[in-house]
Amino acid sequence: MKKLFVDKTIVINAPASKVWDVLTVEEYNNHWATEFSSGGPQFHLDSTWELGSPVLWKGEDGTVIVEGNVTALEKNKLLRFTVFDVRSEEKALVTEEDGITFQLSEEMGMTNLHILQGDFSVMPEGKKYRDLSADIWDKVLPSIKKMAESN
Repeated sequence: MKKLFVDKTIVINAPASKVWDVLTVEEYNNHWATEFSSGGPQFHLDSTWELGSPVLWKGEDGTVIVEGNVTALEKNKLLRFTVFDVRSEEKALVTEEDGITFQLSEEMGMTNLHILQGDFSVMPEGKKYRDLSADIWDKVLPSIKKMAESN
């Protein structure tokens, strides 16, 4: 079966270190992470963003909704973490490459932020969930851009 990924890029008029902060500092990432609730309960990200550390998407009451681990890390350049919806009844096989990957490359004060999320092909109705996630990233990336450029 063909792998299914969300694959998007945005150019941000800010240094990579600023974009990195928007991705990893709670004050910022809690703003863009809420887009993933899709009208459901609001949640926030909880992680130390160190290699191997847990990444928990927690509801307002502290309940873990999505969990994962940081699987790749190079400050201001690369952040990858797995994601698994603990509410799902199906335990999909998650590999180190699955989840969300942020790649940052900076040139002359501008940062190219590339995101890759998937592989959705391992899920029932994977194409539907990939398309829904792509729509969410279309809201999240401009939000990340706005925060990085304004701070």
